[in-house]
Amino acid sequence: MAFKLSTSQPSPSMRSLVSRASRTPVIRARGLATVPFRLPAAKNEPNLDYTKGSPERAQIEKALKKLRSNLPLESSAFINGKAQSVSKALQQPLPAGHATTFTNYPLLTPTEINAAIGSALEAKEEWQNTPFVDRAAIFLQTAELVMGKYRYELIAATMLRQGKNVWQGEIDAAAELADFSRTDGMWTYTCRLSAFGGFVYAVSPFNFTAIGGNLISGPVLMGNDVLWKPSPSNVYASALVYKILLEPGLPPNVVQFVTGEAQEITQTVLSHREFSGLNFIGLSDVFRSLYAQVGENIGKKVYRDYPRLAGETSGKNFHLVHPTADIDSAVYHTLRGAFEYQGQKCSATSRLYLPESRAEEFLTKLKTQINEIPIGFPEDLVAFMGPVIHQASFEKVKSVIDASNKDSSLELIAGGTYDDSTGYFVHPTVYKAKNIDHNLFEQEIFGPVLAVYVYPDAEWSSTLKKVDQGGGGFALTGSVFAADRHCKTTAALIGQQSLGGSRASGTNNKAGSVTALLRFASPRTIKEEFFPLEGFRGSRTSSQIPMISDNTNISISVFKKATQTLGHFYASIRDHPMFQKTPTKIISRQDIVDVVWQLDGPFPG
Repeated sequence: MAFKLSTSQPSPSMRSLVSRASRTPVIRARGLATVPFRLPAAKNEPNLDYTKGSPERAQIEKALKKLRSNLPLESSAFINGKAQSVSKALQQPLPAGHATTFTNYPLLTPTEINAAIGSALEAKEEWQNTPFVDRAAIFLQTAELVMGKYRYELIAATMLRQGKNVWQGEIDAAAELADFSRTDGMWTYTCRLSAFGGFVYAVSPFNFTAIGGNLISGPVLMGNDVLWKPSPSNVYASALVYKILLEPGLPPNVVQFVTGEAQEITQTVLSHREFSGLNFIGLSDVFRSLYAQVGENIGKKVYRDYPRLAGETSGKNFHLVHPTADIDSAVYHTLRGAFEYQGQKCSATSRLYLPESRAEEFLTKLKTQINEIPIGFPEDLVAFMGPVIHQASFEKVKSVIDASNKDSSLELIAGGTYDDSTGYFVHPTVYKAKNIDHNLFEQEIFGPVLAVYVYPDAEWSSTLKKVDQGGGGFALTGSVFAADRHCKTTAALIGQQSLGGSRASGTNNKAGSVTALLRFASPRTIKEEFFPLEGFRGSRTSSQIPMISDNTNISISVFKKATQTLGHFYASIRDHPMFQKTPTKIISRQDIVDVVWQLDGPFPG
């Protein structure tokens, strides 16, 4: 099946010129600096369409060919910006051709992890005192490098190792990574916040190159130092992002790029006294485990601070179709939501609820369209679906399909097959369940499997309740299709609909928004008094008497007029016999202080 994702766009060079020319500069006052600075207008990176004969198609074909010819590629861990030599590494195969090694995943030791932490902490004082605009400038320049110099290398690496087609690579490794770099820099210029006392641990998943960049950009922008552990299945592209950040001037010891056995790294990090925060995206069970370990260590007084934990895990996301919906549109949205990138998005559609009156129409069209989906290698630029990420994922999805094929309460609508002879390929699969509470509506699968339930039209309200109660406790995203509303679940876009969910789906920080940044900042307030303290008996001191400075006198009439709107206590002062004298009589600050100390009740602060 061919999807026309964009039309009638100018060439990349023209798009770049037009977007730059149309930006409206914004002048902001620069903190800790002497001159104003300009922020470019917020925008989303335009997507290229890679049609045959286009300049971008020629560029991506060239980049793919170059990477292919150099396999296996070398990946490194970086401490203080220097690649580390290791004695052990895990091999990372191509998911579309697992006989071929794409790269290696170096395994650092706990000693080396502690050294990385120590180096990050040494950088803390200088980095957190760096003016915000200088920190933000690094990420704004990073966005320009991502959309220009490194665009096709990033996309090609993401396509090959993560099994993405060219469109999924474009919207992830180029557009979203650039958007994260830009919008994080623009959200925070108004913040007057401090960095944490220790370091932040960032753990990024395999499925989005952009997410690794986002997980470190927020904490780093707020002045923190970060230990970044990428997924083994995304190490090469993540290392490329790290090196791109160094190019515009990120100090090499601010972010430590560490690889190794996940449990060893995590145990070392979570046992460190200076651990101050976690920024995580991955499986729900893993996040729960990390949360539990941190909680236990808080009880043992391991940490200097109470660590801030931010995590986005997964979702059992739904499409709910109303009888008034445009069925053709809902089918296409559902097909893309469920099967783009083989269902390996946190926001992928895995639950579908159809009205009885429209179910046959919907499922007939869905099955027809699924049969037209091209499945193949990422380098085949017409493939809509590719492989799942690795053997463990393939085995998990395979077990779900095998069990479902034997389940008499399920009807197979499409797919139900798989093939790992060459790569880890799973065909798009749809089951219709007799029971709305079937386990397929609850189980986290992270693959191209869609569960369908047909509800009686008259039971719309009760179905809404069931949809909310189902989904395995997750609450990431969902879509309702009706006459006046429609959009697929995989529609998150930086600055428009930020990704983030509650319940079992995470701490709901909305990636790319100000709320995510505030998780990694410590608010600091400063109080300053402008008069000396002239006594010790409570707060009623001459320093808090307004209107009169220490060596200034004032007439009674002027004092009364000046305090008419200042509240009940001042009224009691004005009623004192002293102030019933001739209005023109001159009084001093000390005269007023003497009256204050004769009265009961607190002096207003």
